[in-house]
Amino acid sequence: MSGDNDRGALFRPIVPNQHARVTYAELLFDLVFVFAVTQISHTLLGRFTPLGALQTTLLFLSIWWVWVYTTWITNWLNPELTPVRLLLFFLMLGGLVLSTSIPTAFESRGLWFAATYAAMQIGRTLFWLASIPPDRSLGRMNAIRILIWLSVSAIFWIAGGFAQGHARLILWAVALAIEYISPAARFWIPKFGASSVADWAVEGGHMAERCAGFIIIALGESIVVTGATFADLPWSLETVSAFGRVS
Repeated sequence: MSGDNDRGALFRPIVPNQHARVTYAELLFDLVFVFAVTQISHTLLGRFTPLGALQTTLLFLSIWWVWVYTTWITNWLNPELTPVRLLLFFLMLGGLVLSTSIPTAFESRGLWFAATYAAMQIGRTLFWLASIPPDRSLGRMNAIRILIWLSVSAIFWIAGGFAQGHARLILWAVALAIEYISPAARFWIPKFGASSVADWAVEGGHMAERCAGFIIIALGESIVVTGATFADLPWSLETVSAFGRVS
């Protein structure tokens, strides 16, 4: 156990030949973000144009990136512990704000979306940094690298929230590009350079299970929506055959 404690009091214990299980708090977090994906699909249906497709693609990539980063963090931190669980609950609350902002993110609720997104990305990284013991310099340096990149992108997110029209789309596209480029650049920062592959210890089994769980929840949501929609329609040859094709 001493080796586990060296990682940090809030980190998952390492069990040889066994990957860390996905907790109920993580599954609940996934459910919130499946709702966000559903909101994006409904938004696309409401603005089925090239510009609408571009906007919803950007929103989807940002929602997906929040989920990826959080899954990455909980690959190390232990959601069974109260502080980490509270972090997930606060991120769920932020996810609900993001979800409800999506339909009008490029209209009246742009600043809500941008500020919530930036707060989630930076706040979660600050929590991770505070959880790493001072003597684990490589881990702390990686957290600082990510924090710097996310702070730079946050400037463009917030600026886009204040902007209007195409300017918002451009600023948010720049912000998203910064965040997607940063892992490819290994979170390079001046003076300290980039991280190395050896600096990261990701448990593949846990990550694979999280992805599988997210897909299952999304499929379950689609079944519920399909069934509820079909139940409200008059049963005719056309609707029954359409339901059969979808099923």
